[in-house]
Amino acid sequence: MNKQQLAAKIWESANRMRSKIEANEYKDYILGFIFYKFLSEKEYHWLLNNDYEPEDIKNYVNEDDLETLKNVQQSLGYFIAYENLFSTWIEIGSDFSIDNVRIALSSFKRLISPSHKKVFDGIFETLETGLSKLGTTTREQTKSVSDLIALINEIPMNNKQDYDTLGFIYEYLISNFASNSLLMSEIVANHLKGQSEIKIYDPTSGSGSLLINIGRSISKYMDDPNRIRYYAQELKSNTYNLTRMNLVMRGILPDNIIVRNADTLEDDWPFFDDSDKAGTYDPLYLDAVVSNPPYSQRWNPEGKENDPRYADYGLAPQSKADYAFLLHDLFHVKPGGIMTIVLPHGVLFRGGEEGQIRKRLIEKNKIDAIIGLPANIFYGTGIPTIIMVLKQKREDTNLLIIDASKGFIKEGKNNKLRASDIKRIVDVIVSRKDVDKFSRNVSREEIRSNDYNLNIPRYVDSSEKTETYDIYASMFGGIPENELSDFQKYWNVFPTLKNALFIGEGNYKNLRDKDIKHIIHENADVQAFIDQFKHSFSDFENELEDVLINQVETLSISKTEDFLAKDLFKKFENVPLLDAYEAYEIFENQYQKIEGDLELIQAEGKRAIRVVDPNMVVKKKKDKEVEIQEGWKGHVLPFDLIQNLYLKEKVQSLKDKQDELSSIPSQLEELIDALSEDDKDTISEALNETNDAFVDKNISKVIKSINTDPESKPLVEVLQKASKLNKQEKALKKEIKQDEDTLHLETKNTIESLTDAQLLTALKAKWITPIIDNINSLPITMIDNLTKEMNTLADKYAVTLNDIENDIKKTEKELILMLQDLTGSEEDMKGINEFIRILGGDTHEY
Repeated sequence: MNKQQLAAKIWESANRMRSKIEANEYKDYILGFIFYKFLSEKEYHWLLNNDYEPEDIKNYVNEDDLETLKNVQQSLGYFIAYENLFSTWIEIGSDFSIDNVRIALSSFKRLISPSHKKVFDGIFETLETGLSKLGTTTREQTKSVSDLIALINEIPMNNKQDYDTLGFIYEYLISNFASNSLLMSEIVANHLKGQSEIKIYDPTSGSGSLLINIGRSISKYMDDPNRIRYYAQELKSNTYNLTRMNLVMRGILPDNIIVRNADTLEDDWPFFDDSDKAGTYDPLYLDAVVSNPPYSQRWNPEGKENDPRYADYGLAPQSKADYAFLLHDLFHVKPGGIMTIVLPHGVLFRGGEEGQIRKRLIEKNKIDAIIGLPANIFYGTGIPTIIMVLKQKREDTNLLIIDASKGFIKEGKNNKLRASDIKRIVDVIVSRKDVDKFSRNVSREEIRSNDYNLNIPRYVDSSEKTETYDIYASMFGGIPENELSDFQKYWNVFPTLKNALFIGEGNYKNLRDKDIKHIIHENADVQAFIDQFKHSFSDFENELEDVLINQVETLSISKTEDFLAKDLFKKFENVPLLDAYEAYEIFENQYQKIEGDLELIQAEGKRAIRVVDPNMVVKKKKDKEVEIQEGWKGHVLPFDLIQNLYLKEKVQSLKDKQDELSSIPSQLEELIDALSEDDKDTISEALNETNDAFVDKNISKVIKSINTDPESKPLVEVLQKASKLNKQEKALKKEIKQDEDTLHLETKNTIESLTDAQLLTALKAKWITPIIDNINSLPITMIDNLTKEMNTLADKYAVTLNDIENDIKKTEKELILMLQDLTGSEEDMKGINEFIRILGGDTHEY
């Protein structure tokens, strides 16, 4: 399973479990069991790699074999006896009981290596204490857990797959694919690239996904990702456990995981030993500190005036701990390090203690950048948020302010940063460029003049241009030259286009021809631009093929993504008018799909491409939901792609029959519509109760009853046509079903027997063709948008106020004439006469 298939499977199971527990609770159980499976399989593979045979594992891996126990503990940090392995639970089948889980979790806690206590101690506490919620009896609890472990047994636990299984499922279950996490990761990774050893810290770690994303982003620039150390602190015990699980599942070495369960604001950390805080305190400084703390929560600042975290800046107010978290993070950043933090928008302009802290941060030159995020970007809250980037040492005193609130995609009720939005922000932070309506470097002097208020609209105006109307053009027509000048970037690239579209001297122009679309699309400069664009990208397809397909089993997924993205932007350096970030979005959206396939192929080998899987669906049988097979599906290659590549004739033949079938209802409807009401009465038995469909079984009988009447010959012909169409419909349905089944099996056989050349062609069609086709469509889309804008501008002044006035006068005259022809009572006629007078017509005496 790739990520998408895995997530769908988990969510499907979550929905089936709803009768017992809610999805937000469900995650705690499934994530705990996933982690236990991960540890079980890790130990099993370690044993196999250390000359244990499966039979040896079954007979000797238990607590009585002290040598094996100590060797496993020393290598892995824990020990699980054979009888408690996840795979053993599956093997014992109907003999499995909830007590197996309780015994296994208790034994795990007891057999953790002393050297790994901080990583594993209490890690299954949430799962262990929650088992009783899965049913009121042992039997019910056993059934619930059996269902869960059967599902989890299908989930791969292969470290070659470049994604954190646990973290992905966690984010999926709580519907929080936090794109801001990716943004912070890229900002941090760009700052730290080139370093051989890195320490990163999240003092409000949650699931640990932010740390993992940063680690993944940084690893693109490192040869050895094992030289990244992960520090985390989390207040809630169940989430603290999740952080540890997530980091371990990601394949991070236990020695590189330093996690603590405590209140960050009350207990400064890292780093000290809980058993001797005073004697072991060492205010560890890190390369990167990142956090997404709870917004504006209450805290206790009492007695913290001399706390080194706050002493130089002041204490945040009791009602809002936002700056307390920020100052904690900043305190632990190395002189050459970086920190990013998500905060509510109010920290930019609120006064009081927060205003004083903000002033000191600015004067000490700690704030590097502020990024305004779109509204509703976080699930469960609509609070406007920002990301603040801070550094201990900065090269200049300008503060980069970015308004990224307009770039997002809508997902349900929430907004999400797209890959191109993240890339655009990171590029501006790296280059520190001023971009109109997006970013601006603001001097400290300007901030001082605004009394240290950092509210983004004070510095970056991202509002849309207000629509204006030219008075002269509104009265007399013509298109104002100053509005045409808004399109100067197009006239620069297409020098002949403006004169091809417009005629006239002076400040107002007229259209040469109403067919704007034809003029633009046929313009020689426009055609040359499109041809030049295609030429610029003519080698990109071959490059993608060489990198992605020819090196499919060996390439680094994350590094390849970065390499290809850089090459894409390089190709756009000399391309005017088009936005390179649109092309990047196309590439990234497709690469996310490619990534899932690459994970499978690198984990299972090229043979995975020729594999088909049973297509399992859930159906109700006797009031129970059961999973049954409905045909097959490609492990990597979709059936429809293979059909369009190698079974075109059969697909077309099937489509022709389907088209023919779909036309029959309209033909039958035409026959009925042509009948008169008398005709319908005559053949009423051959029609349904509403007279809008034929009843096939009665048609022959009706034909016999009216066939003797020569005048009924046309009706007989209608019924014969209807009968023929009904027979044709039945025959087609049968043929189509047979053809569909045959095509399905032929597709399965085709995938399983693909030649090497066909296999590469299929991968190219799935991965590369969509990228190339969509990128090549960018200039066409741009030209279409220009056409729409030109049409809108032409329509804006096509009707003048003078035209409107003349139309009004004409309509009034027509109305007066109509009113003058009316007759009625004396009172009616007086009213009509007054109406005529108001309209400016000649009145009559009555």
